[in-house]
Amino acid sequence: MVKQKIIIANWKMKLDMPASLALAKEYQVKFKSGTEDKEVVVCPSTIVIAEINKILAGGKIWLGAQNVFWEERGAYTGEISVKMLEQAGCRYVIIGHSERRQYLLENYQMIHQKLKEVLSDSRLIPIVCIGETLKEKEAGKRDYVIVDQLQQALGGIQLLSQQQVIIAYEPVWAIGTGQVITPLDAENMHEIIRASLVDLFGIDIINKQFRIIYGGSVDSANVAEFSELDNIDGLLVGGASLKAEEFYQIVVSI
Repeated sequence: MVKQKIIIANWKMKLDMPASLALAKEYQVKFKSGTEDKEVVVCPSTIVIAEINKILAGGKIWLGAQNVFWEERGAYTGEISVKMLEQAGCRYVIIGHSERRQYLLENYQMIHQKLKEVLSDSRLIPIVCIGETLKEKEAGKRDYVIVDQLQQALGGIQLLSQQQVIIAYEPVWAIGTGQVITPLDAENMHEIIRASLVDLFGIDIINKQFRIIYGGSVDSANVAEFSELDNIDGLLVGGASLKAEEFYQIVVSI
């Protein structure tokens, strides 16, 4: 089954409010044409989501969030619910990015709870992040770590027929470092991820309802190396998405 490629921009906490709104306006102009066969998503900081939704309205770019909480409401200071994100205009949400795992001690039990909440009562499409550290890679534990992360995040999850899930493989050692996994190695890891997902859900659900994407220091100079790989359904782009022209070149190249 041929799946539409998806390219997701993660702006992280790189931009203040005026810069975020200005970049959204550049995106809206830049992405008016040339990307009809792709799905483009931007995930800005939570505080500007609603305003960016107004800027992108009627255009060709979907809106996503960088995080969500696992409860619908309650005394959870600083958190944001699925429904709040939907009301702000989001269609996608990143769950369990490695920077949250590293700096905020988010673990896969939390990621599992967030995924369950997103799938239980929303139309949001979750982008579930997995990836090994350099220490795990050098110890030869990469494959085990990736399979374990998938099982912890997705084990016991039941999908309705219309629900979609995106798995974003981002080796932690390649995020923001300029180091990029070789295309052959990326292809191999995506095959392992796919096989693990098939064990959990079966081949039909994987073919119809999952996409597996890559992230980690991707830019317009190296994106062509990933564009023809069979098992990569798109990209999660960090720093290179902070310039509209650079991100546009990535999108049209894959």
